[in-house]
Amino acid sequence: MSVLPLVFTSGWASGINAYAVVLLLGIFGATGLTDEVPASLQRTDVLVVAGVLFLCEAVADKIPYVDSLWDSVHTVIRPVAGGVVGALLAGQSGSIPDLAAGAVGGTTALASHFVKAGTRMAINTSPEPFSNIAVSTAEDLGVAGIITFAMFNPQAAAIIAAVLLAAGLAIVVYLWSRIRRFLRRRAQRREERRLAAEVREATGAPPG
Repeated sequence: MSVLPLVFTSGWASGINAYAVVLLLGIFGATGLTDEVPASLQRTDVLVVAGVLFLCEAVADKIPYVDSLWDSVHTVIRPVAGGVVGALLAGQSGSIPDLAAGAVGGTTALASHFVKAGTRMAINTSPEPFSNIAVSTAEDLGVAGIITFAMFNPQAAAIIAAVLLAAGLAIVVYLWSRIRRFLRRRAQRREERRLAAEVREATGAPPG
């Protein structure tokens, strides 16, 4: 069961930034920092793609409302990535079945993605953009720090990830009223755009 803490930690981190997890694990494996990373994550093409997508996320994640759209797109991607990374890590060590590791990684990634997406919805109820930048930067640094720490002390890193996940879920529950306001405002904007498009079509007015 020695790889399970790393699977859990990588799943938590994948729910926040899956591309950073793949990139960091691949670099750690390629540089010989750890033997736990499978060769498939160390391939140059995988690292290049993960690096490019990480840069895209680093930008999109700091723009109000764009970050929530990005989260919506990644509702499937992040849990799948967490499950795949977990299964690959288990297959490399052979300490637990791949299917069990994939389930742990995917479920943990889904839970942390829920925390990230819910928190961003709450933050987007604020008109200023600086909170998005601050939270996004903290998430990036947190993922990098926890994954790096997990290479040296996976059990302690898993405990930290579990505490952060539990705290995040509690915060999302506490902020649920703000999240509902964000969802209502977004639905209202969509309805306003739809009505405006219908009026333009009916009157023949050019798009405004």
